[in-house]
Amino acid sequence: MELKGKLADAINDQITLEIQAAVVYRQLAIEMEVQDLPGISGWFLAQSAEELVHAQKFTDHMTDRNAAPKIGTVTAPNINISTVLEAFEASLAHEQKVSDSIRNLYRLAQQEGDIDSIPLLNWFVQEQLEEEASVGEIIGRVKLIGADGNGLLRLDAELGSRQEGGE
Repeated sequence: MELKGKLADAINDQITLEIQAAVVYRQLAIEMEVQDLPGISGWFLAQSAEELVHAQKFTDHMTDRNAAPKIGTVTAPNINISTVLEAFEASLAHEQKVSDSIRNLYRLAQQEGDIDSIPLLNWFVQEQLEEEASVGEIIGRVKLIGADGNGLLRLDAELGSRQEGGE
């Protein structure tokens, strides 16, 4: 079934949002690198790469259905953080924004009777649940660490073990 109309427009917006998320994560990686936390920086770089994979999933869905994906305006993120906690709180806020957008896409697909998009959107609903839970857990751990430099370095090492594109 050809993808067109409101749902095609909304998926194009989602592609742009996923690319914007990649840029946000890239900036957070830079912020952590500046703070000499290469492991956490690497974690954010892996997140950035994952967001581009998400954008590609939507792009592939559109091209498979004879639609023309279009990337909208992607702006530089206005991120001003000074702590690891602030970085992960910014991450969670952006994930929540993406989750809301996915839910709205799901509702629109239901309204439009577009059952061909539902499997893709089901995958993304589950993915966003996992993303928010993962970042939420890290936030909890950062709060437990507090001002303990050794704890922060341990977390940096642990998060740095994540491979790009890995969960």
